[in-house]
Amino acid sequence: MDLAGLIRNVPDFPKPGIQFKDITTLLLHPEAFRWIIDHWKARYAAMKIDAIVGAESRGFIFGGALAYAMDIPFVPIRKKGKLPGECIEASYDLEYGSATLELHTDALKKGDRVLLIDDLLATGGTVAAMVELVRRVGAEPVEAAFVVELHPLGGRQKLAPLPVNTLVEFTVEE
Repeated sequence: MDLAGLIRNVPDFPKPGIQFKDITTLLLHPEAFRWIIDHWKARYAAMKIDAIVGAESRGFIFGGALAYAMDIPFVPIRKKGKLPGECIEASYDLEYGSATLELHTDALKKGDRVLLIDDLLATGGTVAAMVELVRRVGAEPVEAAFVVELHPLGGRQKLAPLPVNTLVEFTVEE
């Protein structure tokens, strides 16, 4: 499946110098979306995953669909102030700013084996914050999965030794 050809490059978004990889064009192709979910379902079927944790907001798309396909819980990690219950938070830097994520304190159980999902791995800040939150509630991150990886930005190295699975790699300029 040629996923790379279905992803739109948006220059200078959200600020000058950023080459944004827009997966919304990929989502216009149900066969590509189905391929991603089916591929990950097959990959993770034997790993005894207890829950899928997705990052706001595009991680919800892939994480929610995969959790449904695998018949396991989906746990959203959201931007600060968006979850109504008792939360813990972690702040991180992006390639174009900073942000804070929150997780409900009762969303995962101690010892849960968790798959982390987002659409894109760049510098790794978002997922590093997700890993911190998951560990703080006593759950175990098993792997992080992404549709797209911007390999030169070093996100995979930042997450080591956590295994990382990506489906498409781009250089930053592509």
